[in-house]
Amino acid sequence: MKRIAAAGLLVAGALLVVSFRSPDADLGADPELHVYKTATCGCCGIWVDHMKEAGFKVTVEDVEVEELWGGVKVRHGVPRELSTCHTTVVGDYVIEGHVPASVVKRFLAEAPEVKGISVPGMPTGSPGMEGPNPRPYAVIAFDGKGNRTVYEEVDPRTSR
Repeated sequence: MKRIAAAGLLVAGALLVVSFRSPDADLGADPELHVYKTATCGCCGIWVDHMKEAGFKVTVEDVEVEELWGGVKVRHGVPRELSTCHTTVVGDYVIEGHVPASVVKRFLAEAPEVKGISVPGMPTGSPGMEGPNPRPYAVIAFDGKGNRTVYEEVDPRTSR
């Protein structure tokens, strides 16, 4: 009887350890970003470079505008009002637009129960949209049910 109880405790302990595994376990230790963009979008290419410089492994798939807006974004559940020039998929998450690498890293580490995050509107000062007069912007988290919340406020004037 003691052996059965001990075996039960071992199994329960193992299940407990598995339930608290790192979110990276689902994405692999080195998650790969798959970026959908059009071939002519220069700011998307700059954002891809920003992500690579931050240590992300990135693959890029150039698609036609119609496929990006009518296919990719729809398939991955990106709300129209949060859509922007490129869509990135990593695991089951969607990263929409010019989200800073530091925010993506935190988001993937925290692994919240949402569909993804977006920086709508292509704000000046976001990665790939650098220029004079950068302005603060919000990174919006969204789920598949229409719920949205501010995931992080970014002020490019102070976060360099």
